[in-house]
Amino acid sequence: MARRRGPYRILMPLANPRTARDLVRIGSHLAQRRTTEITALGIVEVPEGVSLAEGANRARDARRLLQRVPNFRDDASVEVRTAVRIGRQASDGIVEAVAEIGADLVIFGWGGPPRQGQRRAVFSTTIDDVVRDAPCDIAVVKQRGLGTVGSILVPIRGGPNAELALTLAADLALGFAAELVVLHVVPPGGGADALARSEAALEGLVKRHTRGVTVKSLVVEAPTVRAAILRESARHDLVVVGAASEPTGSGAGRRLFGRLAETVAARARPTVMVVKSRQPVTAGTFEHLRAEAGSLPAADAAFEESSTLPTMVDRWFAENTFHASEFRDLRRLVELKERQGLTISVGLPTLNEERTIGLVIRKIRDALMDRVPLVDELLVVDSASTDRTVAIARELGVPVRQHDEILPELGAHVGKGEALWKSLYELRGDLVVWVDTDIRNIQPRFVYGLLGPLLREPRIQYVKGFYERPLIADGWRSDEGGRVTELTARPLINLFFPELSGVIQPLSGEYAGRRELLESVPFFTGYAVEIGLLIDIADRVGLSGIGQVDLERRIHRNQSLSDLSRMAFVIMKAAMAKLEERQRLELLTDMGERMKQIRQEDGRFTLDVREVGDAVRPPMNTIPAYLARRKALRS
Repeated sequence: MARRRGPYRILMPLANPRTARDLVRIGSHLAQRRTTEITALGIVEVPEGVSLAEGANRARDARRLLQRVPNFRDDASVEVRTAVRIGRQASDGIVEAVAEIGADLVIFGWGGPPRQGQRRAVFSTTIDDVVRDAPCDIAVVKQRGLGTVGSILVPIRGGPNAELALTLAADLALGFAAELVVLHVVPPGGGADALARSEAALEGLVKRHTRGVTVKSLVVEAPTVRAAILRESARHDLVVVGAASEPTGSGAGRRLFGRLAETVAARARPTVMVVKSRQPVTAGTFEHLRAEAGSLPAADAAFEESSTLPTMVDRWFAENTFHASEFRDLRRLVELKERQGLTISVGLPTLNEERTIGLVIRKIRDALMDRVPLVDELLVVDSASTDRTVAIARELGVPVRQHDEILPELGAHVGKGEALWKSLYELRGDLVVWVDTDIRNIQPRFVYGLLGPLLREPRIQYVKGFYERPLIADGWRSDEGGRVTELTARPLINLFFPELSGVIQPLSGEYAGRRELLESVPFFTGYAVEIGLLIDIADRVGLSGIGQVDLERRIHRNQSLSDLSRMAFVIMKAAMAKLEERQRLELLTDMGERMKQIRQEDGRFTLDVREVGDAVRPPMNTIPAYLARRKALRS
């Protein structure tokens, strides 16, 4: 089968990351003749009857263990990513990950035959379930310690799996700078002519699949193929053997690679890699995997559960909820940024923030620009501050733009959303981070925590921060801040946008995204910008494209109840507008353009009527001036 163009992608499910070193070394040495990407995959199994969301803490632990995996590669030029997936059965999660990343090869580690009392399996129940239908090329590695690899043996009997074994072994020989020995065993007594024909056939096969590699071909006569291979394998450091094309003989129904390959894996002295070429992935592949979990009715029920919205949300919550501490290795983040050829911008919207703007700038610049080159650009976008906010930023050497001076031909609206939308025009980075500037306990994690998922997991396009929000007023303190979030935004989301019900703080002011996404969605100009972005982004990239990160604690100034009431009104109005767009119906009337607020003064109550609501800015990539600027920046 002709391979698609692009990187060669390897998926490496790791039951125990502590034993992953040899697997990663093998994977990284397959990169000699092509660009290769490795994804180290952790699978968290959650038993039936328990919400998948309960796997969130275990997923975090798995990601923490996987952080060491990239250090195991011998070749630093090979990209090693990590990912964790949640599921009822590990095999289902692996097959889904194969489809998600477009994997060409899955490499399993095999600890040995099952212990007494375990389910009867050739390798393990998980490996067996995946291998039976081989959604891509499969390699199972029986690990016996992989030190210096000076010689690699490939026993050949012919067929597509033998060709795959030769191709992979040639890559490994280049990577390890090892001798490659190809062995073919023939029955004794065939005569010189038969031996010569075998040698010629072997030579032709070797030439087709090992270009650029020096190969020693070895044809031997022996009464038992298995014994000859085991005897020869003792002279080598690594054995790569292809599965039998069609398992035959007693017990063939259980034979995933054929008796010979499985015997070599179980009995040879060195590390053995058994390979099997891919089979077409069909609906039957997944049906079979589900059937392996037990009876068909139970499997069908599990499938139905996995497709329901509550289960999708629970799974997303477990897989896509991170903690900032997972990304505190800043040099690793810089490496990921540079490897992907990305630039990063941080935009700081301001309006009379003289008390905190200096602290915010210093914390971000000192840790993420001066100490390590993670952030490439820091820009203040001001909304006509009347205090010293602008002066302080400029004294610290940070450029400041007034949002009403950006794209002046389009006019200007009042509001944070307007400043963010216009900042897209000014900021240059491929990844854009926005951080509010009224934060009194700002720390570098407010930036790198948001960037971590974007740099580590290509599927994630947009990341929201969440945190504890203390409520502080007149010396009184409570841990129940975020009143509009809990009393307005989350109830609205649960009612009308339930796919987003796992987002802990939909209104948080700290978030980051990929430019291609942010420039493709509209922006509300004021309070509704956060909920509008969240809904539109979910529609565009799906739930799996969104992540959320625990930034621990955020202390900022709290607004009055009257201000919060207006905020809640605007957010509800925006949510209704999005619901109208989705359902193509009319919910809002002219009355919805105005808000009546109760005002008490000198014992009297009066009604204040205000026009309250946000305008909507179109996607930035529909603005000709923006497109011209981006073209000029690329040239």
